[in-house]
Amino acid sequence: MWAWGWGASTGPRNGAPVSTEGGRRAIIAAASANLGIAATKFAAWGVTGASSMLAEAIHSTADTGNQLLLMIGGRAAVREPDEEHPFGYGRARYLAAFMVAIVLFTLGGLFALYECYEKIMAVRAGEHDALTESTWWWVPLVVVGISLVAESLSLRTALKETHKARAHLSVLDFIKQAKAPELPVVMLEDSAAVLGLVFALAGIGLTLLTGNEIFDAVGSGCIGLLLVVVAVILGREMLSLLEGESASPENRAAVAEAISDTSGVDSIIHMRTIHVAPETILVAAKIAVDPGDSAVGVARIIDDAEAAVRAAVPMVGPLYLEPDILRPSPSDADVKEN
Repeated sequence: MWAWGWGASTGPRNGAPVSTEGGRRAIIAAASANLGIAATKFAAWGVTGASSMLAEAIHSTADTGNQLLLMIGGRAAVREPDEEHPFGYGRARYLAAFMVAIVLFTLGGLFALYECYEKIMAVRAGEHDALTESTWWWVPLVVVGISLVAESLSLRTALKETHKARAHLSVLDFIKQAKAPELPVVMLEDSAAVLGLVFALAGIGLTLLTGNEIFDAVGSGCIGLLLVVVAVILGREMLSLLEGESASPENRAAVAEAISDTSGVDSIIHMRTIHVAPETILVAAKIAVDPGDSAVGVARIIDDAEAAVRAAVPMVGPLYLEPDILRPSPSDADVKEN
């Protein structure tokens, strides 16, 4: 377990493990890259006034803060269960990731769109910045190039850490199906960062080639739209997790099979699962037993079923099995009478 207390994460479908150490490496790599990149982007904006550089600088600053939010969420999630939170605080990680989406939407996306609007108004009014006339015109290009390398390496780390769990899944499918939020957040942020830098490079490059500063403004606008889209995707997925998602189809099937195969269990009447934390599944099921079983016999059946479920799906935490007796429906009774 990490110093932050995050448990071992699992893949979205086949249960392939995504190590917590791997998640931490991905977050530290992203935070380190974003912090250094933000400083260089602010410097490049300071000497050239390029709108795309300012939008990217704010984007990198927001991303750095987002990594801190994920770490804070991880620390909050390790608190022991108490009377008011009997299932623990694991969903604090989902809340932290949802806050990341809010930061991306406001500080990242909306600011970049506002900067685009301001720059377009300034160009239409005949105002000019130093980008096309400054002797430092090459600085943004160098910064974007270095940033592309750094962000690509950070994205590569995130993709590498999730390679086994993702299997054949695309990045978007993995994000939709993953239960642990940290790596999907980092993957989305890094993907947006790389694509945003491409927009910045195109905007600055076209402005330098044509002398028309509108391209720089459009580059900032594209970065803003990109961040808004990413924030909406991330926010939607994290909201779904906060609302309470069931276990994956594979884990549900494994739990049902373990219960059904237990000696003394006639069938499963109904079963419900929910993630109370990224690595903890709550299972509640009503099982049919023989009407002639004694109380001791039913207790043994439940104990055996619990052991089988935990062996099949180690992520199962709270487990509640209610014994019942299958009663024939009215239609079945009519058939027997006839």
